[in-house]
Amino acid sequence: MEVEKKLTTKEKALAINFDTTIYGSFAEIGAGQEVAANFFKSGGASGTIAKTMSAYDMAYSDAIYGKVGRYVCEERLQAMLDKEMDLLNQRLPHRVQYTKFFSFANTVETLNYARTNRGHGWIGCKFQMSPQGPTNECVFHVVLKDQDASWQQDALGKMGVNLIYACYYIQDPEEFLLSLVDGFRQHRIEIDMFRLEGPDFPEVDNRLMSLKLVKHGFTRAAMFGPSGNVLMPSEALYKKNVLILRGRFRPVTHVNVDMLFCGRKRFKLEEGVDKEKIVVLTELTLQDLEVGGDIDVTDFMNRVDQLCSLGQNVLISNYTEYYRLVRHITRLNKDRMVGLILGIYNLHNIFEEKYYENLKGGILEAFGILFGRNVKFYVYPSLKKGSEDIYTLDDFEVPENQRSLLQYLLDNKKLIPVTNVSEQNLHIISDHVLEMIQHGEDGWEKLVPHKVANEIKTKKLFKYVAPTKVGS
Repeated sequence: MEVEKKLTTKEKALAINFDTTIYGSFAEIGAGQEVAANFFKSGGASGTIAKTMSAYDMAYSDAIYGKVGRYVCEERLQAMLDKEMDLLNQRLPHRVQYTKFFSFANTVETLNYARTNRGHGWIGCKFQMSPQGPTNECVFHVVLKDQDASWQQDALGKMGVNLIYACYYIQDPEEFLLSLVDGFRQHRIEIDMFRLEGPDFPEVDNRLMSLKLVKHGFTRAAMFGPSGNVLMPSEALYKKNVLILRGRFRPVTHVNVDMLFCGRKRFKLEEGVDKEKIVVLTELTLQDLEVGGDIDVTDFMNRVDQLCSLGQNVLISNYTEYYRLVRHITRLNKDRMVGLILGIYNLHNIFEEKYYENLKGGILEAFGILFGRNVKFYVYPSLKKGSEDIYTLDDFEVPENQRSLLQYLLDNKKLIPVTNVSEQNLHIISDHVLEMIQHGEDGWEKLVPHKVANEIKTKKLFKYVAPTKVGS
């Protein structure tokens, strides 16, 4: 089968320049005017560009777009997109009937001369798919990984062209996302937040697009809130105390809810934890979402629908090992407390040395990350296998060569037992509940939160089968 050849950056810019119905403005702050430059260099730019501008001076930028706390942020980008789109309609009334307007903007920080900063920025496009039609919008945050400012500018320029081209010529959301790195190697950038929305994209669910970011290696972790609003982790968790519950949530049961409730109650007692600045994350790993090497999208949406119905923030990550997850979170919220809630049986996996064979320092290197200065684990009890006795942290045992290590963690309150749990719910096993849901059995509703039960029934989540009425 012949592979379709991808267009070059110049070919994409030319296609837009030669489309007489597409016309718009470019506002680029921070790195330069790399995106607009590609359209000028390709030829025929007068058919596309109404205006280009770059307000480097803060006073000029504030005068045009209003004051913000930071200049490289989504708020600034949004102000730029809105302002420029309004100006197009105000100043070009004679083109309104036959022109699809767009406003492209970016606000970026590239490497400084001393290389003491991190290159990153916000990129977006507000656009019409038809003259006088409604506006759509695509916004994403990018981390520029090249160790040279000129290379970062090169990647930025190509991404901008790719974005505008995708807005008008690519309808499939996944293909839209993948096309953003056409013309350069994907490892040069990281995209950790992506949002595509508007009347012309009614089927796009940005929670699913967050999953695609992780699946395709654009980032190792993506995040969205209860309403499905995508979030940039580094901003959402900035100066926050973070509490995480990792799980399969298939489905969410009373045990999961109790873990969150009791874990949060204990977390709030920690010194330095501001009760008003706690962010709770329910985390799904890519590995737990894969079935036979692929991801069941419907199953993923089933899980997040119920989590969102409970008002939970969701983090999707590609961090199978806990220490990788902890390292990622602690980098985002330096000097703030991080707590992880886990079941007693999952604690056994933490002490499995086979998971750390790739580290030179083995389990000691991993534990240095796992149990850093501001990190604590809250261990939730379970029923002992084949028994009604409760298995708690007090009963936890490790091989003899790890006993001193375990004792150190206990003595320094790095491992903390979760107490006052709902013991009557410890018998609930999510796999059993799932079987009941799928086989049309009675009684599963009592094992999950009321909101989750309603969500499952209303949306037919997890292949829900209604119980067969007697005599029917």
